[in-house]
Amino acid sequence: MTKHIPASDLRATQERKRITLPLAPSLEQRRLQLYIAMLLLDGLAIFAGFGAASWLYLGEFLEESSLLHSQVMVPIYWTIALSLQVYTLRSLRKPNFARGRATMSLLSAEAVLLFVGFATKSSDSFSRVSSILGLAFSLALLLWLRALTRPLIRRRCGEAAVNTLVIDDGGMALRLPHAFHIDSREHHLAPDLGDPHMMDRLGLYMLNMDRVLVSCPPERRGAWALVFKSANISGEIVDPEVRTLGVIGARRERDYGALVVASGPLGLRARAVKRMLDLSLAGAAVIALAPLLAAVALLIKLEDGGPVLFVQKRTGRGNRFFPIFKFRSMRVEKLDAAGNRSASKDDDRITRIGRFIRRTSIDELPQLFNVLRGEMSIVGPRPHAIGSLAGDKLFWEVDHRYWLRHSLKPGLTGLAQVRGFRGATDTENDLAHRLQADLEYLDGWTIWRDLKIICNTARVLVHDRAF
Repeated sequence: MTKHIPASDLRATQERKRITLPLAPSLEQRRLQLYIAMLLLDGLAIFAGFGAASWLYLGEFLEESSLLHSQVMVPIYWTIALSLQVYTLRSLRKPNFARGRATMSLLSAEAVLLFVGFATKSSDSFSRVSSILGLAFSLALLLWLRALTRPLIRRRCGEAAVNTLVIDDGGMALRLPHAFHIDSREHHLAPDLGDPHMMDRLGLYMLNMDRVLVSCPPERRGAWALVFKSANISGEIVDPEVRTLGVIGARRERDYGALVVASGPLGLRARAVKRMLDLSLAGAAVIALAPLLAAVALLIKLEDGGPVLFVQKRTGRGNRFFPIFKFRSMRVEKLDAAGNRSASKDDDRITRIGRFIRRTSIDELPQLFNVLRGEMSIVGPRPHAIGSLAGDKLFWEVDHRYWLRHSLKPGLTGLAQVRGFRGATDTENDLAHRLQADLEYLDGWTIWRDLKIICNTARVLVHDRAF
């Protein structure tokens, strides 16, 4: 019985057989040309911007002080732009990144120029109005010219700006956007280190590629590794375990090799910056809120004579327990130290003053002292009670990634809180939303995101999920 082959599959097979080698032209020289073109256009934008401002305000396009301003500013801008990766592959691939870094470079160059002018007492020779207009015009021209170059970048280098080749040699299926995909069996390719002709064929397929990935069984990985090493390319071997283990790198020592699966989300400098932010904000808040803290403590004491603070053991950074401080909002005889039962609407355990301070988040304010003690941060994943349940499961039973939250100090507020994921976790889905936000926060910390979360927290201090 003859097997019928669809016409579309037959055409695809014929096209694969008629493939033209090399698969793509080299993009390295084209990228270099684009970097040089963008560098020159940025310089032109600065000269034209300050010239236009001079003509508009002073009536002369090449007025001496404005011309000197732009002449000094351009090399400063280029120096800063090079250090901020304005002329890199990432800028070609991500327009928003390129615009943001170019803007930052221009403003930084102007700041350097103002500082030098102030230090040398030469700033009086420049027109302030002309300088401000020149900076605005230069920025507008710079961004406009970069927008004009986007079609040129795509035409010269494609959407990805790199040539990527994926070779399927019997491993896990892998599809990458804007990449060339080759089936080694259809093209009769193999990592045969004993066949110079095969090595030549492989080299021809990989010619002009910026990145080559191969998906193959474990027994052929060593051979492919030698092929890549000898081909003078960036070669990668796809391994499903890398994703499963969350590998972030590899280490080679004299007697062994190892996969690096964890290094901590923050380096020393980032931890120092975050700690300084915590100390300054928490210290200032304790001083500013001292009357409120004292008044709430007095009201709690007057209502039933019980302790002012509720201290509970929670899991912090490094999976270690710490005592968290809160204003007591429940009756003494009904306190839940393990957190087995989440508070709910009309909860009979909550006192009168407790209902108010929970709804306004005032009950969390004593955690400022946890921040000062170094057990918590202003921003971070919220710490949970050990016995907290999502539905009828403990949090870590719902998703084992829950433990990843503890790679940072817990926070007074976090990304999950400003997105509205607060209150009781009645279902597993309630936890899933919070966990996703916490994991997103761990990925690429910046102080600017912390400040944004702090500002956004003011909008959710009073919320209908606080019981």
